[in-house]
Amino acid sequence: MSQIKSATYRVGARHTAIERARLFGIMAAVAMLAACSVVPGQRMVQPPSLPVSNTDDGKATGSQEIPITDITLATIQQEHQSMVSGDGNDLTPLLGTVGPYKVGPGDVLQITVWDHPELAAALGQPVAPSRPSDAALGFLVDHEGNLQFPYVGTLHVAGESAEQVQRRITADLGKVMVKPQVTVRIASFRASQVYIDGEVRAPGSQTINDIPMTLTEAISRAGGFAPTADQGHVVIVRDDKTYYINVSQMLHNNQNPSKIMLQNGDLLRVEAREDYGVYVMGEVNKPATVLPMKNGKLSLGEAISQAGSLNSATAAAKELYVIRGGPGIKPQVWHLDATSPVSMLLANQFELEPKDVVYVDAGGLVRFNRVLNLLLPLVNAGLTAAIVTK
Repeated sequence: MSQIKSATYRVGARHTAIERARLFGIMAAVAMLAACSVVPGQRMVQPPSLPVSNTDDGKATGSQEIPITDITLATIQQEHQSMVSGDGNDLTPLLGTVGPYKVGPGDVLQITVWDHPELAAALGQPVAPSRPSDAALGFLVDHEGNLQFPYVGTLHVAGESAEQVQRRITADLGKVMVKPQVTVRIASFRASQVYIDGEVRAPGSQTINDIPMTLTEAISRAGGFAPTADQGHVVIVRDDKTYYINVSQMLHNNQNPSKIMLQNGDLLRVEAREDYGVYVMGEVNKPATVLPMKNGKLSLGEAISQAGSLNSATAAAKELYVIRGGPGIKPQVWHLDATSPVSMLLANQFELEPKDVVYVDAGGLVRFNRVLNLLLPLVNAGLTAAIVTK
């Protein structure tokens, strides 16, 4: 009787192990059949509806689908036109003509009256300056813009050129002297400064002197652009207004950056290229954050090239996407079929914007193979459990 029970137990255990193995096999088959539609990792599909805010408080009031637009010559031309027409940056207030330097508070004037050495004592005793900011020997223009000079008294000279100051002093001295010969020059320029920051070799303040402080002169005094500088993103802040300047584009359009004149108190900042990178991911050889060129531009073809080109073993060349979006920016998705070498001509003309995402999808067989790699350990574990149970 006990032998019959033992045999019955072994038959039941074997039946249970077979059922388990069959169950694991069914699970693996179902998962493999679903691998064509369910794939681990990233995959580019039609974007879902996203909430859209139409109120001042930022609350979502509706939703919209993000369409995928094919990259063609027509869409590239539309993008170029929208970039040009959407640029509301008026540089007219920055343009000016070169004029003589205007005296201001803090400047020091050297005034010489020829054949009257007694007036030289008014300059004071020569003292070697201990700091570059120390005033040179001469007549200081006070904070109200006034100048004190013997036999003349007080003159308000702020806003006048050295030639104008010379004529006024000559006219006043002519009342007490016979045909005075007067020379006026600026010994120290201390009234006006601009501040240069960002990707230049020598950032800091620069004094405005008799050489006009143009945009090119300011960058030259700061040692020129640093290797990390983005010449397409130069910013000038004047009072409460910010101006964005693309130096490379100006040169491309035969516009001279020297036409832009800086004024006292202006802030000039040269942005870094790393602040305007593009993310390249997916089936490329070197996924990375790609930096724009020195001129601030980056095309889709250049981004793919810097990422090591498409992975020929895993990439689906016909599934190349550019995703653009961010706070206050309408989400957009572009698609390019890169199976033809001719399509790279379009990629070279398609300009990317900062923070764009370039994504290359994987081929269907590659996705299926990745699913199998995830399922095989599970199937092997089930078969091993079934054999051990036997």
